[in-house]
Amino acid sequence: MNVHDITQNPDEHVRFAAYLDKLGHVGGPDEVDLVSRVLTDLDQTMAQAAVLRHLDRRAADFYSGPAYEGWAQSMAQAAIDHPFLAQRLREWSLFRAVALALPWQPDDLLASSNWLQLKTAAGTNTEALTILAEAGRTKRIRNTARQCLVDHRVVGWS
Repeated sequence: MNVHDITQNPDEHVRFAAYLDKLGHVGGPDEVDLVSRVLTDLDQTMAQAAVLRHLDRRAADFYSGPAYEGWAQSMAQAAIDHPFLAQRLREWSLFRAVALALPWQPDDLLASSNWLQLKTAAGTNTEALTILAEAGRTKRIRNTARQCLVDHRVVGWS
């Protein structure tokens, strides 16, 4: 089944599953084209949800390696007209910086979404955990960061 056939199916659940399947098997230069084509679906909520799931899967696989930078740039171009997807890619880049001890700004972390703060709060970067334990957006984020600090025996949180 090609992408054109998928778009002809009136059931958005079927299209969503078909898009995820196609996206899960694409690689290289075809990935940008497929993401761009999925984002032309008339049901933008469904299309962006499929692409978001794909971006999260791929970013989780790539963020720690050298392929991430090029991949993220190409995906940012494909998602340029979709603010939520572009934001998620920026947050993955911030997560990467925090996780790999690359340069990052505390204010960027504090301004980030609950998704990124919670993901970071479950990590091991002492500076990020301390910031989120003190000023994370939600109680869950603050508690998660505090618990990770205790688990890593970084500080004596009570």
